[in-house]
Amino acid sequence: MNKQLRELKARKAALIDQASALNAAAAADNRDLSDTELAQFDQLKAQIEETNRKIEAQQFLAEQQASLGVEVPDGKIRVSDNIELDPRRGFSSFGDFAKCVADVNIGNRRDSRLDRMAAAPSTFGSEAVGGDGGFAIPPQFSSEIWRLSLGESSLIPLTQNTEISGNSMLFPKDESTPWGGNGVQVYWQVEAGAASASKPFLGSQTLVLHKMISLVPVTNELIQDGFAVGSYLSQVAPERIAYKANEAILYGDGVGKPLGALTSAAAVVQAKDAGQATATLSVANIANMVSRLIVGELGSSIWIANPDLLPPLEALTVGNYPVFRPSVQGSATQISPSLAAASYGMLKGRPLLLSEHASAFSSKGDINLLSLRGYRTITKAGGIQTETSMHLYFDADATAFRFIFRLNGAPILSAPITPPKSSNTRSHFVTLAAR
Repeated sequence: MNKQLRELKARKAALIDQASALNAAAAADNRDLSDTELAQFDQLKAQIEETNRKIEAQQFLAEQQASLGVEVPDGKIRVSDNIELDPRRGFSSFGDFAKCVADVNIGNRRDSRLDRMAAAPSTFGSEAVGGDGGFAIPPQFSSEIWRLSLGESSLIPLTQNTEISGNSMLFPKDESTPWGGNGVQVYWQVEAGAASASKPFLGSQTLVLHKMISLVPVTNELIQDGFAVGSYLSQVAPERIAYKANEAILYGDGVGKPLGALTSAAAVVQAKDAGQATATLSVANIANMVSRLIVGELGSSIWIANPDLLPPLEALTVGNYPVFRPSVQGSATQISPSLAAASYGMLKGRPLLLSEHASAFSSKGDINLLSLRGYRTITKAGGIQTETSMHLYFDADATAFRFIFRLNGAPILSAPITPPKSSNTRSHFVTLAAR
């Protein structure tokens, strides 16, 4: 429905409401419409009838315009001019699209649906020109890959994520604490005493998007089996994107990539127990890590540990009670749905994820406690940019599928918090020292 048609229908509804109000007022007084009210009603009736004629004219034009996209040259009905409105661009599946691209690459007849999928020319010769084998992947399939890359193992949904249309975004920062000496302060006031003034302690943080590229070569033989290549790429690309993004969110150096939570100055390192032996994990280690988390952040936190820590974790007990409960089903109701399947159970009431991102057992960072609410990310609106090219692996008879993902991130705080009544700093990100 176009804008003009919507406005006409809204006008008609308002006129009907006015006419109904006249009748309702007369009915409430148990009387007929007065001469003045009858004149008003007739005027409203005429306006409604005139609006109806305008609505019918707009509907007729809309129907005629829609019919222009329908062609019946051979008895088959196609909505060719409306194909741009189809997020699949006329392709039944990603495999169907990939097979059509491969057919062009090996010299077969070009599918007319690809004519609308030519990518914009790039600075690399004719690599991105549709006539030479470069095609943008239909948005429906790009969005599916993007959705999968944010699946059960991705940390991005746990961060404070903002999608942006540009390349950077500035965020205000306030790192003052209720007990600190700067920022907004609250004072007790004696009767008739003057109020003490304070002011916000505000800074700013600017994040600029960084680019991450996944380049996936696929043999043209595999592409001929459309279902196989669709399944292959829908697994490979999201896995690689999620892994690389997670690694940067945790350990990035901030140079051309996000500044990692655990490599930043905002993280705290919990020391080992006094006299603790090498390659051990204790109940005190776990309890001390929880105590270093910012108060109030436990409910949003997760554990990330090296898989080699699973045996010592399952051996930890307090009296007759295990510290770690290896139950995926038990954790699924207490974790976001995207990470429920990835959780191996509950540690101190929070989900434990076994991850190859974590350091080797007994090294610094083999187990970490994180509240990623304290980590800010930006991503490019629209998700993943996807294109194809036959040139890069021409000699190998393969087609390259390129996935470009833009991301940046950094901790919200620049340093751990110093509490008012403790010598131990606290943070959103706590890692255990080497033992």
